Amino acid sequence: MAISIHPAVDGGVKKGSASFAGGTLKCKCGAVTVSVGAQTAHNHVCGCTKCWKPAGSVFSQIAVVARDKVKVTAGQDKLKIVDSNAAIQRYACTGCGVHMYGRIENKGHPFYGLDFVHTELSSESGWSAPEFAAFVSSIIESGFDPAQMGQVRARLKELGLEPYDSLSPPLMDAISTHVAKSKGVLKA
Repeated sequence: MAISIHPAVDGGVKKGSASFAGGTLKCKCGAVTVSVGAQTAHNHVCGCTKCWKPAGSVFSQIAVVARDKVKVTAGQDKLKIVDSNAAIQRYACTGCGVHMYGRIENKGHPFYGLDFVHTELSSESGWSAPEFAAFVSSIIESGFDPAQMGQVRARLKELGLEPYDSLSPPLMDAISTHVAKSKGVLKA
């Protein structure tokens, strides 16, 4: 039996659509809706212990989009920041606990200007497809059996999701480029 990664990818990774222009995310209890007015990027499954995961899921699925394309359209009063000390301010529904979006407020952060969203909360199809798996070893921190990590990595590769214990190389390059420019090591 194949290891379950996330309900949105367990049956195979669905291709996105280049013409897709966004959609609506809804929390599980229906109290909060968020409009995303653009296609997402860098969609991936994430094993960190901070991201919201559907019940029984080992990984979350998360993508980014420009923050000016994310608008709460219902239930703003039902949202609460999960951890105000975290770099990503994750806004969760107080009714069902689902993270609706995550925002970085630190203008010096490499990903400032991008919001993190869970596209599986949308009924629309066409969102960018997951491209890789991030923070794979972190699933152990949430209680996953370390003896099964080889099976997890094999399943991720089978799904076409290259497993990393950080972010993908292009995103790590973007972070390092941002840091080098902010230190004056590279020209802006």
